[in-house]
Amino acid sequence: MEKETGKVRGYVITAIWLIVAGMSLTAITFYSMGRGFSGFLKIASFSSLMWIFLWLGNALASDLIDRRIEWIKEPVKRFVVGMLVMVVYTVAISYALVWVYKAVFGLNVGDTSTFQYSTLIVTFIISLFMHGRGFLQSWKLAEIEAEKAKQESIKANYESLKNQVNPHFLFNSLNALTSLVYEDQDKAAKFIKQLSEVYRYVLDSRNKEVVTIEEELDFMNAYLFLQQIRFGDKLKIENELKPIKGNVPPLALQMLVENAIKHNEVSQEQPLIIRLYADGSNLFVSNNLQLKSKLISDSVGVGLDNIRKRYEFLSDRPVVIEKKENKFIVKLPILTEE
Repeated sequence: MEKETGKVRGYVITAIWLIVAGMSLTAITFYSMGRGFSGFLKIASFSSLMWIFLWLGNALASDLIDRRIEWIKEPVKRFVVGMLVMVVYTVAISYALVWVYKAVFGLNVGDTSTFQYSTLIVTFIISLFMHGRGFLQSWKLAEIEAEKAKQESIKANYESLKNQVNPHFLFNSLNALTSLVYEDQDKAAKFIKQLSEVYRYVLDSRNKEVVTIEEELDFMNAYLFLQQIRFGDKLKIENELKPIKGNVPPLALQMLVENAIKHNEVSQEQPLIIRLYADGSNLFVSNNLQLKSKLISDSVGVGLDNIRKRYEFLSDRPVVIEKKENKFIVKLPILTEE
C-alpha cells in the first residue's frame, strides 16, 4: 500500500513538472511571435497535455507490461512489446488530442504527418529512458533476491553443520561407545572409525553448496552405522540407495534421518523404520509416523525448513513433503550440473 501511494505521488509530481515545462516552453516561443493571451493558453494547455500523455501514459504502460513480461526472463520480448505499445499509444493519443483541440478550440498544428513523426521521435526517446530504467530496476531486484537467497543458503548450511556437530550427538555417540567397549572391542573400533568418518565429512563439506550422491552415501553409511549401534533393534534402516549420477546439498539426507529420530518414538515396542530410496530424478526418505507426545517447539520444522531454503537457492524444483496417516515422506530432487 505504501509503495503504491509513493508511486502515485511520483506521478502527480511529474505531471506538475510537465505542466510547468509545457507552459514555460510555450511562453518562450509564443511571446516572441507576438500573439495574444488566449492563443497562449490554447497552445500551452495543448503542449502540457501532450507532454503528460506521452510521458506518464508511456510510463504507466511500461509498468503494466513489466507486470506481465519480466525484463530478466524475456528481455527481447519485453523490448519488442514495449516499443509496439509505445508506437500505437503515441499515434492514437496524439491524433485524439489534435482532433479535440481542432474541433473545440480551432487550433491547427499544421502538417499532421510532420507532427506525428516529431511526436514519435520524442516518445521514442522517452520510451528508451523508461525501458532502460525498467531493465535496471529489474536487474537490481534480481541481484538483491540472489544475494538474499545466497545469505539464506549460507545460514542454512551453518545451521545444518551446527545441528550435526552438537554436544548431544557427541554425548550420545560416546555413551554408545562406552557400552560397546565392554561388549565388543572389534565393533567399538569400527564405531570409532565411522565416527571419525562422519566428522571428517562434516568438516570437508562445510564450504560446499552441493556434493555428489556417492559422497553423501558414503557419509550416510557411516552415520547410519552409528545410529544403528545406538538404537539397536529399536531402529530399522532400509537403505536402498545406490551411487548414482547427481548432486545433493551436503547433510540433507542426514538431516532427514535425524529429523525422523528426533520427532518419533523409537522403542522396542514401536521400532522406527526409516527407508531411503531413489525413484526417477528424486531421492526419498520415509518413516512410519509415531510422533512423540512432547516435542520441543523450537526444533519443530527447523530441519525441513533448512533443507527447503537450500533447495530454493540451488534449484527451481521444490522439496516435496507428504504426511499421511501413518507415514511421513520427503522427496529431494537430484541436482544436476547445467
